[in-house]
Amino acid sequence: MNNSFDEECDYLFKAVLIGDSAVGKSNLLSRFAKDEFCLDSKPTIGVEFAYRSIRVGDKIIKAQIWDTAGQERRLVVCDITRRPTFESLQKWLKELREFGSPEMVVVLVGNKSDLAQSREVNLEDGQRLAQLEQVSFMETSAKENLNVEEAFLQMINRIYEITCHKSLAAKVSEATTTAQTLLQGKNKEIICIDEVSATKQTSRCCSY
Repeated sequence: MNNSFDEECDYLFKAVLIGDSAVGKSNLLSRFAKDEFCLDSKPTIGVEFAYRSIRVGDKIIKAQIWDTAGQERRLVVCDITRRPTFESLQKWLKELREFGSPEMVVVLVGNKSDLAQSREVNLEDGQRLAQLEQVSFMETSAKENLNVEEAFLQMINRIYEITCHKSLAAKVSEATTTAQTLLQGKNKEIICIDEVSATKQTSRCCSY
């Protein structure tokens, strides 16, 4: 894995982890980007970010993942051992949809699945919420490195799909516009020829 920030890439995607304090956002970030986990990680003050280059098909995508103390988008994290952090997910989703793009990619993450004995949020709870909100849900464990990469890759692949769709739509629109312009040009040329023909007929008529 080459994580040099100067490494050439085809796309640069920026995404943000959000959620209540101490749900494990920083450890998810460090596990995905550097394959590291710190049991005694401190709360994030301000903003942290990390990056990692991955291959999707024949393209290199650089993912820049931000961990904030608060209010951005797109990976929304809760702690399955604390029910209130799960209940906050709808608040986060409401804010994202109020201020974000309709095409925003959102993945709900229930972190700390390794602490099954302390679980307060069932897998079915997360799946029901995801179905209700029409987003994806996945349980992870940053400590045991379970589903961390899968959660990030699910988000990145979806962003890539949307980007490719937009690019294709833009090319189709450009081609359509070009074709219309050429057609309009031909129409003008035909009108011009008709006018010349009419003038010649008029002249020939007057010579009689």
